[in-house]
Amino acid sequence: MRILIVEDEVRLADALAAGLRAEGFSVDVARDGSDGLERAREGTFAAIVLDLLLPGMNGYEICETLRAEQIWTPILMLTAKDGEYDEAEALDTGADDFLSKPFSYVVLVARLRALIRRGSVARPAKLSVGDLTLDPATREVCRGEQPIALTPREFALVESLMRRSGEVITKQQLLADVWGEEFGGDPNLVEVYVRYVRRKVDEPFGRQTLRTVRGVGYRLVADGAGGRAGDGS
Repeated sequence: MRILIVEDEVRLADALAAGLRAEGFSVDVARDGSDGLERAREGTFAAIVLDLLLPGMNGYEICETLRAEQIWTPILMLTAKDGEYDEAEALDTGADDFLSKPFSYVVLVARLRALIRRGSVARPAKLSVGDLTLDPATREVCRGEQPIALTPREFALVESLMRRSGEVITKQQLLADVWGEEFGGDPNLVEVYVRYVRRKVDEPFGRQTLRTVRGVGYRLVADGAGGRAGDGS
């Protein structure tokens, strides 16, 4: 399984490459943005570890270019910055996850494996389930023409459910998607946020689209779609 590292800090790139090779990955390293983009365009990598600040072309530009060319290789972005706006911009431009330096190598590997499990599936610019729409770039959620204000966690929860609409998503999957693989808090937090989300995307509109599948997890269905045995609300 091939991983591409795009990193201009030689010691960090070499350490990451050595560590990932020890984990059983095949690793390519690009030292600048232009070379990184060309290698990423090969489309044969299981995931890309991409630094934000690079000579030639920065990580945001590489993400935008790859997604515009319909290349959906999972991207984990690294940066020395730690502001929430930088993280939001990374995700908006097409990165799948974000780590601030210095980071835990164990966490990096765990997040990388999580991204690889999701695979290189298409991630369209705008998601829709019935008349519920979500735009990851503008961070806008609407029911029909009505905008809905969500907190960042609520937004991430809705996005996770919409990306796999109709499927049953377990509580553990939602915890990993929204709070991260390393989250060690109370898993019942998912139930709390599901209630918050229902009060915003369903109840004001007389809908029941975010459903509980008892003993399993949750699923988001299109308006008017039928439930099935075991579904609750």
